[in-house]
Amino acid sequence: MGSLSVENKVPLISPYKMGNFLLSHRVVLAPLTRMRSYGYIPQSHAILYYTQRTTKGGLLIAEATGVSDTAQGYTDTPGIWTKEQVEAWKPIVEAVHAKGGIFFCQLWHVGRVSNNGFQPNGQAPISSTDKGVKPQIRASGVVDLEFSPPRRLKTEEIPQIVNDFRIASKNAIEAGFDGVEIHGAHGYLLDQFMKDHVNDRTDQYGGTLENRCRFTLEVVEAISNEIGADRVGIRLSPFASYMDSGDSNPEALGLYLAESLNKYGIAYCHMVEPRMKLVNEKFDTPYSLLPIRKAFKGTFIAAGGYTREDGNKAIADNYTDLVAYGRWFLSNPDLPKRFELDAPLNEYDRDTFYISDPVRGYVDYPFLESNTDRCTI
Repeated sequence: MGSLSVENKVPLISPYKMGNFLLSHRVVLAPLTRMRSYGYIPQSHAILYYTQRTTKGGLLIAEATGVSDTAQGYTDTPGIWTKEQVEAWKPIVEAVHAKGGIFFCQLWHVGRVSNNGFQPNGQAPISSTDKGVKPQIRASGVVDLEFSPPRRLKTEEIPQIVNDFRIASKNAIEAGFDGVEIHGAHGYLLDQFMKDHVNDRTDQYGGTLENRCRFTLEVVEAISNEIGADRVGIRLSPFASYMDSGDSNPEALGLYLAESLNKYGIAYCHMVEPRMKLVNEKFDTPYSLLPIRKAFKGTFIAAGGYTREDGNKAIADNYTDLVAYGRWFLSNPDLPKRFELDAPLNEYDRDTFYISDPVRGYVDYPFLESNTDRCTI
């Protein structure tokens, strides 16, 4: 990193040891759905996208990646359940490693956040419940996503879904990833089991806090046994209400999960700030991640509307170990360098977040040094 970061004393640009991984800074690329994996297969243009955002010793978390053919709910999001998908990921992962990056694959099942058109044989999406999700309305009043009524998973079917996650983790390691992040946030399948506003089950996966978290912890255990706990992270959003998935006691949920995860010795817990209750909106809240951060024994990653200033403060105050950045990393491929220099940031263009164009809003954001795709610190 050179002497610059030492002289500047920028907490975000300080080294950190995450288990077996030596990080050169604390700025993490958050998992960002980009919808440019045509036919659920990662494409070669992702090589440029990820390598633009790679630094030596920097942690990148890949976009949400489906674990099975029932896991999908959005157009052109990648999967990792077929041989073809694994092979397509390999050159992307190799390119990140060639620049010294550390790359985790986020494993995803959308559950009820889907419709029949995304499901094999047009079947109903699966969930903890048969309660549906309300259509998602944009600020303009346009209906963005329509969801089909889900089917409640039978108790005896749940081990198969756990196994889908396990196989996906094995595939991710085969593709070359350094580890996996289990997507347990934002109203998707695992969150649908954990949150009491959604989960209305009466079997051993419903009712009590312990029962509602059982499925998630079974996934953690299966993956840890398959690839090693030191290669496993999890993303959680106990305080959020994305996709109609809220909880009556989010702090108790977060604390229970943190303490339960300690038993497995996983690499990290990646948690969304309470202020990010709904997508792209910040709320004033009495809650803090600090009690959960103190309860969890591994590396803690905080995410949700962070700026350079409050990211530096969070690291300096030991509120978190690492900070994940989404929109600012999307629009600033050299974000760690800009944070190091306190350079101005490119504004992000929200209209190009989820388009299928392989260039626009994807790999065309400028670097501090123009006409280069290098990002080194």
